[in-house]
Amino acid sequence: MDKFIINGGIPLHGEVTPGGNKNAALPLLAACLLTEEPVTLRNVPEIQDVKIMGELIRSLGVEIEKPEPTTWHIHAREIHPTALDPDLCRKIRASILLAGPMVAKVGELQLPPPGGDVIGRRRVDTHLLALEKLGADICYDRAFIFRANGLKGADILLDETSVTATENAIMASVLARGTSTIRNAASEPHIQDLCHLLNAMGAQISNIGSNTLNIEGVPALHGADYEIGADYLEVISFVGAAAVTRGEITIKNAGVQYLDMIRLVFERLGVVWEERGNDLYVPSEQKLMIEPDLGGAIPTINVMPWPAFPTDLMSIAIVAATQSRGTVLFHDWMYPSRMFFTDKLVAMGAQIVLCDPHRCIVQGPTPLSAEKMESPDIRAGMALVLASLSARGKSTIRNVNQIDRGYEKVDEKLRKLGADIVRSTEE
Repeated sequence: MDKFIINGGIPLHGEVTPGGNKNAALPLLAACLLTEEPVTLRNVPEIQDVKIMGELIRSLGVEIEKPEPTTWHIHAREIHPTALDPDLCRKIRASILLAGPMVAKVGELQLPPPGGDVIGRRRVDTHLLALEKLGADICYDRAFIFRANGLKGADILLDETSVTATENAIMASVLARGTSTIRNAASEPHIQDLCHLLNAMGAQISNIGSNTLNIEGVPALHGADYEIGADYLEVISFVGAAAVTRGEITIKNAGVQYLDMIRLVFERLGVVWEERGNDLYVPSEQKLMIEPDLGGAIPTINVMPWPAFPTDLMSIAIVAATQSRGTVLFHDWMYPSRMFFTDKLVAMGAQIVLCDPHRCIVQGPTPLSAEKMESPDIRAGMALVLASLSARGKSTIRNVNQIDRGYEKVDEKLRKLGADIVRSTEE
């Protein structure tokens, strides 16, 4: 098990380029099952979750070549509905993304329960209801068994705005006979990436980026060459790292078109940046003062479906708030365990009141002190890295393999920005 040893209090300086969007790479890899022709994906992040997804689709008979670490040639020339490895499925949530394309292409899949971060219950009902609406038969006996004898287009109203359920519904619908409408669809950048890839492969998806997608089924898809966009979660993590260390950095190819709402939220925390083309510049001079609501009321930062503030950035925002003057309430109604990492920030000196599993109040600014901690999940783990970069003294973060699942070579990138961070393997 690897750990990070971080000597904090050093302002970051320089340029950094984020990796490709993990949450786009995973469904795009699954989408390659929908065609018998080769597909090339570029800017694929070198992270653990992507490697596991690659192993899963290889187990179905897919050929994968990597001429460069971030370029994948995928050829699903002949796939077979083999029962997937339970251990691999247990490691990532995204294993469920194989259901849509496999049901659409070969009409069968046996899927062990998916795993992923331990942040509370993550229901799969929405996926099942969407696929059943298209004509799939699904049963559960220690594993999900999907079967279909041809899918038919349908009007699908998702019972919640689930990202992965939207992706499964899209991938199943593109080969279904007739027209499908997906309402209450999620619209995150990675869903838009999936739609653009599928259209490049010959699908007919319209209203991309909205919460109502129209899909005309086609008989077959062809190959394509597609570049994955920047990971906006990594971009904002670097913004937060610069802010809490009082550093000055430029983030290259940041995908600034997706950051409007995130920018509004971070401006309320006193964190600003400049857009320079598709690059993002974070100055060292930051206000770091929480903007109160009208009449001086304590503001609330809520997570909501895109294009509102995303749940995956809540942990980063909380760390930024510990270094901003004022009081703010954070509310994440999506996951009941998202806030539990705040006890580690309290141990470092942060003034945080955990109101309940979904809400916490942060009073800042408070200087943080080094601590020994363990990463509980991807996003909280990265938040602890930011806290350690800000803290006085030498912090140790164990179980950083969790962070590696979602962030590409984050320790190397931080070292290039001047951070004193070392990766060590525990015996």
